[in-house]
Amino acid sequence: MIKGSAALLLESGDHPGALKDAVCSPGGSTIAGVAALENGAFRASVINAVCDAYDKTVDLGK
Repeated sequence: MIKGSAALLLESGDHPGALKDAVCSPGGSTIAGVAALENGAFRASVINAVCDAYDKTVDLGK
């Protein structure tokens, strides 16, 4: 799912929010999955993971 979403994002050049809106219908299974990810702080976890890995890489390069 994530690999396909990333490929679509790269190929289309559209904003991620626009792509989400294009595939999520109100009350549908996709938006239920998106809501579960948001409730689990998926976005914040990904951002924190990337930032922490970057910081560690910088530290290791010193």
